[in-house]
Amino acid sequence: MIRLSLQSLPLCRFAIVVAGVFFVLASSLSTASAFVVKPALHSSKSITSHTLYSTSDLRSENEKDEKTEKNQKIDMIESSVSSRRDMLLASSGMALASLLWNDEAAVAKESKKPSTFVLTGANSGIGFDAALRIARRGEDNTIVLACRTLAKAQDAADRIKAQLGGTSGSINLVPAECDLASLKSIDKFCASTLNKMSIDVLCCNAGIARNTAAKDVLRTLDGFEYTVGVNHFGHFYLTNKILPKIKRRIVVTASAVHDPESPGGAQGEKAALGSLRGLTEQGSNFEMVNGEPFNADKAYKDSKLCNVLFTRELQHRLEAAKSRVTVNCFSPGLIVSTGLFRDQNQIFTKLFDFAAT
Repeated sequence: MIRLSLQSLPLCRFAIVVAGVFFVLASSLSTASAFVVKPALHSSKSITSHTLYSTSDLRSENEKDEKTEKNQKIDMIESSVSSRRDMLLASSGMALASLLWNDEAAVAKESKKPSTFVLTGANSGIGFDAALRIARRGEDNTIVLACRTLAKAQDAADRIKAQLGGTSGSINLVPAECDLASLKSIDKFCASTLNKMSIDVLCCNAGIARNTAAKDVLRTLDGFEYTVGVNHFGHFYLTNKILPKIKRRIVVTASAVHDPESPGGAQGEKAALGSLRGLTEQGSNFEMVNGEPFNADKAYKDSKLCNVLFTRELQHRLEAAKSRVTVNCFSPGLIVSTGLFRDQNQIFTKLFDFAAT
């Protein structure tokens, strides 16, 4: 059996995660590259809507005028890029769904039998789009919609059923709470939802990007720096717990910003984990993996580099164990209108969205 943590001693859970991540990253630092899919462009109808601001009758007239002017600026930007953004979102969702469904991109044999898919972050962005596309295939598949709250997961299930109409009867949608900022939540998700399931495909898709201007260090419930904690440690822990149950494939949503030579990765602080000094000296209290002071932009890039290194090392171990399970990274490109950017300034986000699309 392949285990990702260094040991199974009765340590507290966060210590096991830190030890396991340190070992995996340290063994992969010299070979940071990824299997990256560049999706072809396809048009699609919009499947998302956004309310940027809500008005309040309690505001003064000046506040209302200022907010109205800001809304108008955002609306002008939004209307000029919505069709292009929807095209990018649809194409990335299609590429991710293809990776989850079709094994031709790796070395596994495609299964025609009913399959069970587990997708984190399935309530928005490419996670939702991929879940919808898999659901449209029918064939009595089970799709576990693992989201930060049960309400978000149930909403995603309801929207998928609404779009499928009368054809939703052949799909088993399982909404479930899995907060990647809480190891206890992950434990509960595995015990209550996945315990009796045989899992064909796991998609580690959920993610968070904090406002790049943020100076304060937010932490997960277990004390990890929030961005790396959610984007990497949470998925690391989830994968480690259910790896023996996975039969076909693991897909990790990464990003090209892990590469300092990519357009996004070249802006601002570059992704770099150094000698993992933050983990070795500070444990779960680290601010940055390399031991430097907190930088919100770099934290996101580092988390994506961790995703890539994790994918490479896990694939190496699976191959060494003669496992048929394949592991792939997926780079969807920049899609600003997803939950990933929920912490960003809205005007900046829309301007960035315009430039990116």
